[in-house]
Amino acid sequence: MSHKVITVIGARPQFTKATPVCLALQEVAAWEHLIVHTGQHYDHNMSQIFFDEMGIPEPYTNLNVGSGSHGRQTALIMMAFEELVLELKPDLVIVYGDTNSTLATTLVATKLHIPVAHIEAGLRSFNRTMPEEHNRVLTDHSSDILFCPTQTAVDNLRHEGITQGVHMVGDTMYDAVLHFGALARQKSNILNTLDLDPQTYYLATVHRPANTDYPNALQSIFEAFHQLDHPVIVPLHPRTVPKLQQYAILVDPDQVRIIEPTGYLDTLLLLENAVGLLTDSGGMQKEAYFLQTPCITLREETEWVETLNGQWNILVGANPQKIIHATRQRFRSVRSHQQGYFGDGNATAKIVKVLTEL
Repeated sequence: MSHKVITVIGARPQFTKATPVCLALQEVAAWEHLIVHTGQHYDHNMSQIFFDEMGIPEPYTNLNVGSGSHGRQTALIMMAFEELVLELKPDLVIVYGDTNSTLATTLVATKLHIPVAHIEAGLRSFNRTMPEEHNRVLTDHSSDILFCPTQTAVDNLRHEGITQGVHMVGDTMYDAVLHFGALARQKSNILNTLDLDPQTYYLATVHRPANTDYPNALQSIFEAFHQLDHPVIVPLHPRTVPKLQQYAILVDPDQVRIIEPTGYLDTLLLLENAVGLLTDSGGMQKEAYFLQTPCITLREETEWVETLNGQWNILVGANPQKIIHATRQRFRSVRSHQQGYFGDGNATAKIVKVLTEL
């Protein structure tokens, strides 16, 4: 008798985290593994290109919820996912990270008494103004199996009284970067396409509401970009594009090159060859760390505190003076040898082993 397992993905960061695990689960003969795409990210460059490039099996279904307010999006996912779960009757639901898709599907499974495994459990920014922080906490307290990427995450759960079902396995994004980083060097032509030489540019991404929903913050960030000592390549998130026009933010294309969101392989190659990364993305902080690219985080805190050691990552918020100072001074600081905070690159195998034994 096979066990039916549903993996839920819906947003760009989850495709990266889930790919190694999804590919491994397809090889478990005793399991019927189904991928459910919520459609939280629906733009081709934010979604479908990951299936094309990374070989993720096509989803069993796409709930096509699209964008919307947090309440509306979460509710639509819950309604659609509940109907699907009642039809399929899975034995386990696997969720990733901290998106609305993560929380919505966790709540549905929990209320229907279906076990939930949360991959990337235990992260905390301790900033309750972030929607993702609420998603993390609620998902962790509702999950049955919690796979932690770092010891810090395990400690965070213990401080909240969660010790049962907790497994320290490492980070599946590290697994992905090790595998697909080599593939990117072979296949990506993005440097030639953009006419870039290695170590002559910064890479930047901006998408979090704390930066994009406030004109002063977004203006300050782009003001800093225009004063950096190298051009800045900005694959701009779809939700940020209209904000530039809305806030009347002018962009000098010689200094700040705005491009379409890039696929995973192109992103890895751009990141590996950049002087540094400026980002408010959680996942890209880690990817920069894995590729030994210095990172400036456009936030006041990070859930990935390990990356701060040795000045591999620097927190600056949206303050233009701090951004400029970090690139001109602290990026040139001697960084320490990186520690193995995120596991040994075998998180996927450990996750599958735990699930198979259970």
